[in-house]
Amino acid sequence: MTRAELIVNVADKAKLDRKSAERAVTATFDVIKKALIEGDKVQVLGFGTFENRTRAARKGRNPRTGEEIDIKASNLPSFKAGKSLKEAVNH
Repeated sequence: MTRAELIVNVADKAKLDRKSAERAVTATFDVIKKALIEGDKVQVLGFGTFENRTRAARKGRNPRTGEEIDIKASNLPSFKAGKSLKEAVNH
């Protein structure tokens, strides 16, 4: 499902016009993004949890030259599905 399809589905489900649904979807994603940038966890009961995971620094290889390089530590956003979502997908 694309973002445009998500907006259309939200508009239909919530009985909103398309512009209102687009603002709601955009605002939701912006709030989640801002929370992750600030290092917070976003927990939606019955759906799942968005949080940052830290990837440790490590050694890697340049695929062209084979030269060993240092890869810096980084934060990665992750999503862990909640129990209700897992059950719904598996049934």
